[in-house]
Amino acid sequence: MTKAKETSREPADQSAGWVTFDPNLKILDCTVRDGGLCNNHQFEDGFFKRVYDTCVAGGIDYMEVGYKADKKLFAGTGCGPWKYTDEEDLRREVGDNDSEMKLSVMADTGRTNPADILPKSESVIDLIRVATYIHQIPAALKIVKDAKQKGYEVALNLMAVSTVPDYELDNGLEVISSVEEIDFLYVVDSFGSLYYEQIGDLIERYKKTGKTLGIHAHNNQQLAYANTIYAAINGVKLLDTTMMGMGRGAGNCPTELMVGFLKNPKFNIRPILKFVQDTMHPLSQKIDWGYSIPYMITGHYNEHPRSAIALRDSDRKDDYLGFYDEIAAI
Repeated sequence: MTKAKETSREPADQSAGWVTFDPNLKILDCTVRDGGLCNNHQFEDGFFKRVYDTCVAGGIDYMEVGYKADKKLFAGTGCGPWKYTDEEDLRREVGDNDSEMKLSVMADTGRTNPADILPKSESVIDLIRVATYIHQIPAALKIVKDAKQKGYEVALNLMAVSTVPDYELDNGLEVISSVEEIDFLYVVDSFGSLYYEQIGDLIERYKKTGKTLGIHAHNNQQLAYANTIYAAINGVKLLDTTMMGMGRGAGNCPTELMVGFLKNPKFNIRPILKFVQDTMHPLSQKIDWGYSIPYMITGHYNEHPRSAIALRDSDRKDDYLGFYDEIAAI
């Protein structure tokens, strides 16, 4: 931000609080898991490892590596390996995960066999995220308790809450509040239909459970980023993102935008932009989603978009990394 002008009404340092950061805010990148819904998890060879290496280099806290789907339910559907996330497939990509980044996997209630989840001592996975609709809570809690007993961190993601009557949601949250095995409780905008006022209402209700909160936002109304920011400012600690916003339908809050917003020096946006340039942009030519990276960069640096407009009109319109280095040097 430019230096504030001192007036008789406000001090010159009024905006100082906007350049600090909350060290407790964490990013969970779910490019492979949610992005895999765009192509049935049939990524090209090397894609997973490139996402992993980028997340490690970028300082991301968690990477979601796929689903734990019951193979009996999805036999013969042509799904790629990250629909099932077998331990041998995962270790082939990440070894013993000798990094500070934690790995997560999603277990859909009704589509997951808890027997497929190994004890934590035998797995490089750290966090099991149990996704459930409100009417499935009793079944979901069985997966939650099984995963916790096996030694994992556990999250509960309540899906499609925009369709749930208030009294049903309140009843569900009352049940959840008494379950000690839940480490994180997620506000999920499954349909990308919620405005920030509704996100705020859900946050206040969810806080009453005493759980640490997360948010997973979809971008149907171009609000995934805004709603995630709003959640972060209002006490939510675990923030879901994907590279270049890749995800089901309209996609998700982009990882690169959130890294820029949080201002935490542990994050490094440069390797993320290189991955977006080298891998995600070419993929977006085959699978349509997203926004323009140059405009993101000028927004991050509070620069007029004229330079981004000029770039998009040039013969190097997709040189995200070079453009970033130019703007960063100003």
